[in-house]
Amino acid sequence: MRIKFLGGTRQVGKSGVLVRGERTSLLLDYGVMLSREEPGFPIHVQPKQVDATILTHAHLDHSGALPMLYINGGVPLITTNLTFELTELLIEDFIGLSGFYLPYEYIDMLNMRRYLKKVSFNEHIEFKDSVIEFYEGGHLPGAGSVLIRLDGKTILYTGDVNARKTALLRGAKIDFGEVDIVITESTYALQEHPNREKVEKSFVEYAREIVEGGGTLLVPAFAVGRAQEIAIVLYKANFKYNVYMDGMALDANEILLRHGEYVRDLNSLAKALNWVKKVGGWKDRKRIVNEPCVIISPAGMLVGGAAAFYNQRISKDPKNGISFVSYQVKGTPGRQLLEEKVALINGRPRKVSADIKHFHFSSHSGRSELFDMIKRLKGNPVIFTMHGEEENCVQFAKDLKEKFGLEAVAPKIGGEYEL
Repeated sequence: MRIKFLGGTRQVGKSGVLVRGERTSLLLDYGVMLSREEPGFPIHVQPKQVDATILTHAHLDHSGALPMLYINGGVPLITTNLTFELTELLIEDFIGLSGFYLPYEYIDMLNMRRYLKKVSFNEHIEFKDSVIEFYEGGHLPGAGSVLIRLDGKTILYTGDVNARKTALLRGAKIDFGEVDIVITESTYALQEHPNREKVEKSFVEYAREIVEGGGTLLVPAFAVGRAQEIAIVLYKANFKYNVYMDGMALDANEILLRHGEYVRDLNSLAKALNWVKKVGGWKDRKRIVNEPCVIISPAGMLVGGAAAFYNQRISKDPKNGISFVSYQVKGTPGRQLLEEKVALINGRPRKVSADIKHFHFSSHSGRSELFDMIKRLKGNPVIFTMHGEEENCVQFAKDLKEKFGLEAVAPKIGGEYEL
């Protein structure tokens, strides 16, 4: 068996791993790197080199390059039904924002539907000489970790995993039994997460402070998962001021409400989404930026979306606030605003006057949770660390060697291993 890392190594973005057995080749995710300029892609793989693609979840850093495999024909796409619907939503928006830079078109995205092979959590499907099992990943609705049995070996691909429950999701399954190979994310491998309830309370208090001071609070949030979680948190806290939701999050709401089995409490989600006010268009946007309120809007890293418009207006006034509730990848406008308090307005950097805060609403396991997952594994697996900034991936591999005596590697892009 050979494993080749096509992207997502020593960085967050463009995840892709090719697993080649004696008779079956499986592609694990195939995403893009989002930045303020043109998107980045993983190493190219020809569809004829792949027997099937396994998609762990919908975020573009795992899914955004998939339509390249469906330009002429395609390969089976194995994922949950919710992940597929959300992936179509995100890629359609991606095409609208970045189509000039993309090597595929809308018709290629639509072509993926013909090749969908749905799988649910806690069930397995047999594909050629492999057995593929999906388990709840806790990262966003529909997201899964994957166990693959191929050529007498068992591979665990965690995807993006979060063992702790949130206002929106149940925690991930982390008991996988005996495995031979682990490919794990490392996003927060060097950091412990603060108590979730304290983070929620702190966020609500900050929102009240901004609004009661006459300001507008912008919450840039991923359209899928984080936007809905923030709505639930504010609703459950009996937040007494207007909370608006905008952009693609509204479309995601409709999809999530149709798939209640993938969320922790469908009733709470439905009540919260009914409670928030929906932004109907530009007339509403121009009005609410001058209203003391909270605005939840994609994109979570300010790479396009309605949040980019709100940022231009809200960042000018010191009584306003911008609270980041999602991970900010290096090179994105959100990361620059968070670290330097500089916003790109019409392509030009501008110091912002609004208050900037980050709240640690992570949808990834922290250091303790990742160690706990590894500790529960049986056997003597080889571990590959990816999906994290370079320091995280490299140090996490070293820590796993020291703590558990396991062979652990932080591969580089293009790295290929025979096992």
